[in-house]
Amino acid sequence: MALEKTWRWFGRNDTVTLADLKQMGVEGVVTSLHHIPAGEAWPVEEIRKVQAGIEHHGMRWSVVESLPVSEGIKIGSADRPQLIENYILSLKNLGACGIDTVCYNFMPVLDWARTDLHFKNNNGAESMLFDYPTFAAFDIYILRREGAAGDYPENIQQKAHDIAGSLTEDEKEELAHNIIIVTQAFIHGVIGEDSDNYKDRFLTYLKTYDAIGKEQLRENLAFFLKEILPVAEQAGVKLCIHPDDPPFPLLGLPRIAGTADDFRWIMEQSDSPAHGITFCTGSLSACPDNDLVVMATEFASRIQFVHLRNTAYLADNSFYESGHLTGSVDMFSIIKILLEEQRRRRKSGRKDWRMPFRPDHGLRILDDYSRTANPGYPLIGRLKGMAEIDGLQTGIERFL
Repeated sequence: MALEKTWRWFGRNDTVTLADLKQMGVEGVVTSLHHIPAGEAWPVEEIRKVQAGIEHHGMRWSVVESLPVSEGIKIGSADRPQLIENYILSLKNLGACGIDTVCYNFMPVLDWARTDLHFKNNNGAESMLFDYPTFAAFDIYILRREGAAGDYPENIQQKAHDIAGSLTEDEKEELAHNIIIVTQAFIHGVIGEDSDNYKDRFLTYLKTYDAIGKEQLRENLAFFLKEILPVAEQAGVKLCIHPDDPPFPLLGLPRIAGTADDFRWIMEQSDSPAHGITFCTGSLSACPDNDLVVMATEFASRIQFVHLRNTAYLADNSFYESGHLTGSVDMFSIIKILLEEQRRRRKSGRKDWRMPFRPDHGLRILDDYSRTANPGYPLIGRLKGMAEIDGLQTGIERFL
């Protein structure tokens, strides 16, 4: 009774095909309607087109990742009622098609952040790095956000100054482009790949949060949940909020989904069975203060979807992605907790006992260097991670 093996697929433009996934033993596909802009409603016919292709290969559309929450909802702009109405219609249409799990996030402007997309691990494999002083250099000296320096400790400011001074103009441009465009555009980022003056446009988005702190962003999430959860529950759709990545403030923006206290507050907003968590070990482990075993135990009953990967800590609040089993995350204990929770659900007769997981990101290895892939999503590295996790849970199950 293992966790459901799923895989994030980026649609028809993905170099990994649905036929490939079937050969790899994938049971459920995690995908989105990438061609529909954030904020627009998802029509039934578009949902069914993608669903039919997945089912043709003997799999199911297990999780929507993601049905993006528009910036207007996050900041409470004048068009928020219409944006929420569109979101509600999308949920109803997904439910009508039998798709029952939606992963979403409430991260302002920047969905996730890394400073090096080609970081070499000790074994020569390639992963991604978040270097805090380098990010500070981007923020203070390349983006030139007003007041940015004051958001960093003095030692980080000094390192950022030195890093910025060592970069060529081309290197500065590459760093900014990676942070703002390359890591964001393929997941409904606020700025598209073909955008001119992208740094100025990015700063404009950041400015919309000048008057929005953590408490106001929490209020906006609470309003969103109050509006959509009754509809989601009626439609038979579970909504699973994804942690912030990394789970600490960046660019002067508030973060509200990065700690155990954050998730206690979020879960307290509703006891609806439609209100759950995407437990992402990679995102949560980027903060050394987070004890993931304790968090998995506390929130097990609210976890509906799982992202499994590992991180390794470096100095200065920095980290890199270290694969799936090796790193700061006690993957054995996490998977054991999840399997025990899934077993409890099944024994209690819950229809939604199934818990999908996907190998999140992956090391770039072997034939991955000859393939095109979105940052963090190589084929062979993720397949290796899925096999490692599958083997680990098979061993754990023998003793449950």
